Amino acid sequence: MTAAALNHTQERKANTSGGGLMLLLTLVVMGLMVWSFIEIIRSEQGIHVIALIVLSLIFTLQLVGFYSLQPNEAAAITLFGNYKGTDRTPGLRWVLPWYTKKKISLRVRNVTGEKLKVNDKRGNPIEIAAVVVWRVTDTGQALFDVDDYQTFVDIQIETAVREIASHFSYDHAEHEEPTLRGDADQVSTLLREKLQERVSVAGVVIDETKLSHLAYAPEIASAMLRRQQAEAVLAARRFIVQGAVEMVEHALQQLSERDVVQLDDERRATMVSNLLVVLCGDRDAQPVVNAGSLYQ
Repeated sequence: MTAAALNHTQERKANTSGGGLMLLLTLVVMGLMVWSFIEIIRSEQGIHVIALIVLSLIFTLQLVGFYSLQPNEAAAITLFGNYKGTDRTPGLRWVLPWYTKKKISLRVRNVTGEKLKVNDKRGNPIEIAAVVVWRVTDTGQALFDVDDYQTFVDIQIETAVREIASHFSYDHAEHEEPTLRGDADQVSTLLREKLQERVSVAGVVIDETKLSHLAYAPEIASAMLRRQQAEAVLAARRFIVQGAVEMVEHALQQLSERDVVQLDDERRATMVSNLLVVLCGDRDAQPVVNAGSLYQ
């Protein structure tokens, strides 16, 4: 069993009450204080002075116990350092004045990580950053199991992004493996799972993760750009040649079926060569009228 498990703090409901009734009692005590003050001025009796002191003490204790909560906000209640529970009920609340209240937001938070320079699976330096949406679900863990849960989450985001980047290649992976560039959804899902494992000790839930920036590092960006351009040209050429071969095959088949012209092997080879030059060339073909024979 790890130290984190031994020191685990689980959220529980605090024993607090609504502030409406206590506010009414506070107004009553304040009215009695005013009456006691007036009686002191009128009769100057010691009993009224004592009553005023006692009522002032009660009034002060009542005021200290008030606090308010907004929607998606909670207050952790502690007594001399001991965690007594969490109040999640919005509105005016009241608790015994010797209890300490520490508020914590339960709203969804959005963190845009800084650009990190890391090495991908193939060792290429890349720049990567992620956007993480998270929220606190267990206030006990968030406040008492980690030192500063917001800083803790920020550090874990950076660590998880670095780990994920080392598991994938930026692009051009072997054996059709997923890549950072081509499989963004899969990368985001794995990043969310890894990050959730890291921040669960802080009572935090990761709702969504997305890569916000992905690029080669500046020192290799130009070389990788030329590589991508070359691969794009090769892919386009490959597609053009495949289409041209199919067109030539179809043309020869149509000429043979319709008995337009009889071609021997040499003329067939010449026609195939000419058609491929016309279909695969970068420039428009210049027609040449041959008035003689191929055999002269």
